[in-house]
Amino acid sequence: MNEARSLDELLTPAAVIDLPRMEANLDRMAGYVKQAGLGLRPHTKTHKTPELGAEQIRRGAIGLTVATLHEAEVMSAVAHDILLAHPPVGAPKLRRLFQLPEDLRVTVALDSTEALNGLAAAAREHGRKIGVLVEVDVGMQRVGIPDVSAAAALAQTVADHDSLEWRGLTFYPGHIREHVDQQTSSLERLSASVEHHLDALAARGLQPEIVSGGSTPAAFGSDHVHGLTEIRPGTYIINDRTTAVIGACSLAECAYTVLATVVSTAVPGQAVVDAGSKALSREDIRGGDAPGFGALVDRPEVVVKGLSEEHGILDLSNTDWRPRVGDRVRIIPNHVCVSVNLNNRLWGVRDGCIEASWQIQARNWDT
Repeated sequence: MNEARSLDELLTPAAVIDLPRMEANLDRMAGYVKQAGLGLRPHTKTHKTPELGAEQIRRGAIGLTVATLHEAEVMSAVAHDILLAHPPVGAPKLRRLFQLPEDLRVTVALDSTEALNGLAAAAREHGRKIGVLVEVDVGMQRVGIPDVSAAAALAQTVADHDSLEWRGLTFYPGHIREHVDQQTSSLERLSASVEHHLDALAARGLQPEIVSGGSTPAAFGSDHVHGLTEIRPGTYIINDRTTAVIGACSLAECAYTVLATVVSTAVPGQAVVDAGSKALSREDIRGGDAPGFGALVDRPEVVVKGLSEEHGILDLSNTDWRPRVGDRVRIIPNHVCVSVNLNNRLWGVRDGCIEASWQIQARNWDT
């Protein structure tokens, strides 16, 4: 903990978390999964900070999800059960995988015999059993096996390996990006797809311990997906503008902002801040219709219409607010996960005072 001080003392740009909002987000998701009878294995790629992973576990998360081996190393300090959602392909990654603490329960998601064979050989070499979830494609068309029979066959191959432990299926429904009020049909199709995979497994006598899915945009509809045992939302802890636009949260539930200073008002109709693409990221809204690369937390009609590396251009055409040079603003980025990875530290704020500060230990891919 740092001695409490005002945001005015921070050098900008700075990554700021509104602590009451974050705590409410954590409690909301914890309450939902408890009521739905689901496990929560949040994806730490959003915050990349072990102290926040520990808060998720303290509220009942059964483990954590990571995307990189660096994230796994960092989160192993606070979690005893980790899912590596990105297959470790190649000798350098496999060596690093088996350097994780031996008392850590590790599960790997994969969708190919090549990744499976490499993992099995490394597991035999190190004398350590590793869990596997076979990844299936339920509509995202990024990774995962789309063919039900082929997925079941790979699961059988995993189950037959003495150095591996088949634990079940995983999928990412990232294609469900409609407004939450319009997701019913997509969730029904998702449930049917998962059920087909479960039927194919049952025909081989395979009973999954884990059926892992979920994303923040569709998280609160997860209880409608047949056979699901756990979900892996990430963004929900601090949220972002994309999540708000599709109705998975409100702007009042966006806990993460980038604090920035107005450095120029020379061009009429706009203001320039010191937070550019290296603080906010240059991503459009995904799954919604909203312009710009971010919006002000207290003036959502003011959007970041342009970015260069160190400059963000605020569009003032829809407001009568006219900032002055030196004014400070807080910007909700379109995609929080990328923005967090661009920063070194998170500042936790309550009632206008800095209550906490955390190094973003798991950013990038290496120590």
